Amino acid sequence: MNAFPKDSAIILVHGAWADGSCWNNVILPLQRHGLKVICAPIPLSSLNDDSAALRRVLERTNGPVVLVGHAYAGAVIGAADETRVKSLVFVAALAPDEGETVSQVFYRGEPHPDAPKLTPDPHGLIWMPEEGFRRAVAHRASADHISIMAALQRPIALKCIEDASPGARMENEAIMVLARRRRPHD
Repeated sequence: MNAFPKDSAIILVHGAWADGSCWNNVILPLQRHGLKVICAPIPLSSLNDDSAALRRVLERTNGPVVLVGHAYAGAVIGAADETRVKSLVFVAALAPDEGETVSQVFYRGEPHPDAPKLTPDPHGLIWMPEEGFRRAVAHRASADHISIMAALQRPIALKCIEDASPGARMENEAIMVLARRRRPHD
């Protein structure tokens, strides 16, 4: 039995250093429940640009929408201002308050001891070193999978973590999915 109206959509938003393929294991199960599933390709160039990319994906839908964001993408889905968005699902994700930056969220407390030390390159892009994937991003993944993730990564621009967030629209239902074995990274 499907609790969603027929024209519902689930929009999955990837975090830093990733693309929509990071949702490969959840797309088909959601589709088997009759849901339209779209992976939003965000450019990782700024929080404002990423929010605009998500708005363009929202335009492709007609009915109620559930936004699902992983890690950095929590800030992106929280910025969505669309009445058809019925729920926000934060999967091990950030939820900055209004006016807060992603960078400020990271420094609310002590960094995890396995958190990689990241600095932008001369172009303002932040790349994850392979050791960072091994220790923080995918610490339970196989060595082969980590090598592939490192090779395929998309850098996140410094501007993504410096833009002030409008804060999550909490008139929507918000669901926080916490990972017990998760390590902070993006």
